Amino acid sequence: MNPALFDLSVYIKFFVGLFALVNPFGIIPVFISMTSSQVPAARNKTNLTANLSVAIILWTSLFLGDLILKFFGISIDSFRIAGGILVVTIAMSMISGKLGEDKQNKQEKSETAIRESIGVVPLALPLMAGPGAISSTIVWSSRYHSWQNLLGFSLAIALFAFCCWLLFRAAPLMVRALGQTGINVITRIMGLLLMALGIEFVVTGIKALFPGLVN
Repeated sequence: MNPALFDLSVYIKFFVGLFALVNPFGIIPVFISMTSSQVPAARNKTNLTANLSVAIILWTSLFLGDLILKFFGISIDSFRIAGGILVVTIAMSMISGKLGEDKQNKQEKSETAIRESIGVVPLALPLMAGPGAISSTIVWSSRYHSWQNLLGFSLAIALFAFCCWLLFRAAPLMVRALGQTGINVITRIMGLLLMALGIEFVVTGIKALFPGLVN
């Protein structure tokens, strides 16, 4: 089941799904608070480090995720259902305004508070390239696994990381322009999109594992 070469609708859907899942708009206040004590040059370096790390993590999931599943004997349909449930859970926390509680526990927060570099942990992992984004990427790569599609997804990941870099670069201006209320509204809209995507993953997995249910 592979789309034609560079089927833009597939890659756009993957890109939008990543954007909804990661919700960089909602992470902007977190980025601002974590880099509040840094000078502009250090903040820009943290921004670059975080988004390069996100791209590397998602590229690794894209190309090696399916092999990892096969190594552990996990079917992609089972993983698709599990990933979909995880995505729906994250979406529910976004809609209810509990951003970040499912991505970083109290111990991780206390450990990272004393670290000088926060670009990789916790910004890139687990706040941005968390379990939901990783599982979503693996599901897409297993469904459309030709080299043309993997190339298209790789470009979408690169574009996604670049867009996040631009957003974080303009974070101080966006916080002043949108305000906390505006950011909360965007977060909830992203949560609705994300929930629809997660439900689609679950339904697709159930159809494959239990074909008799849809006959």
